[in-house]
Amino acid sequence: MANYQIDAIDRKILSYLVNNARMPFLEIARECGISGAAIHQRVHKMESNGVITGSRMVVKPGALGLNVCAFISVNLSEDNKYPDVVAALKHIPEIVECHFVTGKAALFLKVYCFDNEHLMSILLNTIQRIPYIQSTDTMISLDQSFEREVWVKDYKSTSFHTITAV
Repeated sequence: MANYQIDAIDRKILSYLVNNARMPFLEIARECGISGAAIHQRVHKMESNGVITGSRMVVKPGALGLNVCAFISVNLSEDNKYPDVVAALKHIPEIVECHFVTGKAALFLKVYCFDNEHLMSILLNTIQRIPYIQSTDTMISLDQSFEREVWVKDYKSTSFHTITAV
């Protein structure tokens, strides 16, 4: 993706695909005012250049009985052991996101569990037993206000106004 620049049409295509990955290319072509073949070529080019990394089905965790969403900050005893800890965390299916972050903690995890007992078991019997994990701090989500994919916008058409003090 180093030298690939997306243009206004690519952004428009991305905005449709982010909102509905199943939207037919011909429908996107009509909305963009170009041919279906051009949409296919542009999407393929964005995939080849790493702008698009695939499409997926989104399953709501509650539909599977995963009723507890928690965020866990993780402190490491040795920061240089980050790769080893992440490798161990990848084997825990309840962890759906793992971020290396700035601040007091080294890692920030998003976890889905069936209930609080399941969460406690994951914390005590799995996460906290991983070597180099010094401590954890857990926050349970009471409600998810909204969820969305990355925001796609035509940045070049946005006008910014400068206010000058007199």
